[in-house]
Amino acid sequence: MVEGNRSHGRYPELVIVGPRTDRPLGLAVRPSLVLVLVSFAVATWLTVDLILDGPMSRFDEFVADRIGPWQVGDDNPLVYGICWTITQIGGQRALILIVMAVLVGYLCWTRRTLQPLARTLVALLLLTITVYAFKYGLGRTAPEFPGGSFLHRDGQSYPSGHTANAVLMWGIATWLAVYYGLPVRVQRLFATLFVVSPIASGVTMLLLNFHWVTDLLTGAAVGLILLWVIHVVFDGPLGRWTGIPEARADRIPTSSVSA
Repeated sequence: MVEGNRSHGRYPELVIVGPRTDRPLGLAVRPSLVLVLVSFAVATWLTVDLILDGPMSRFDEFVADRIGPWQVGDDNPLVYGICWTITQIGGQRALILIVMAVLVGYLCWTRRTLQPLARTLVALLLLTITVYAFKYGLGRTAPEFPGGSFLHRDGQSYPSGHTANAVLMWGIATWLAVYYGLPVRVQRLFATLFVVSPIASGVTMLLLNFHWVTDLLTGAAVGLILLWVIHVVFDGPLGRWTGIPEARADRIPTSSVSA
């Protein structure tokens, strides 16, 4: 049974008795500071290691060599098409934005607030600036590039934009669903996508030889950090200006479903 949404401070708590759905919901509503600090440390370490050609860079090549026999190429169009589709569903920006447009449009219209739109647009702006600053600043080549991993002007492999996009946007979708009291099934759907889509997309991109392991790890870390930053930004005047107080008043306070 879901006992209901209870508000503690700024953020509601979805209390669930039964499956572990409460854990991904809690993580997506707001990542803990400890998790954010760990993510920052991991991203910094992997970036420095990449620049210095450290042990994790060699680990990437080791994993790529071991995955080699299972890599999917154009010679198997059916499997290639399935894997490619999973990468698009998991983290491709255009597809996620279609879902976000429907969700944000519905919430803005029914709750009479611009907060969902502002939150999503700011998240996209920060994501684009951060990810492409890494991509163009470092220029890491993808595994399929002749000769392996290099810092090259044509490289855009590091970090994985698909993974960062999946973590950030599905995390915001989950936050919106919980905050505005959408049906619990919708909350669970977005929470599942928040957890499953980066993993599924990452695995298939390894099989397709699109990314190195550290590309995916750093992409996930960047997504979590930006998700936390968005919540911090909208805790302040920007959140009040875009209608959080009105949204709280209009939000459906409780919901229930049988386990």
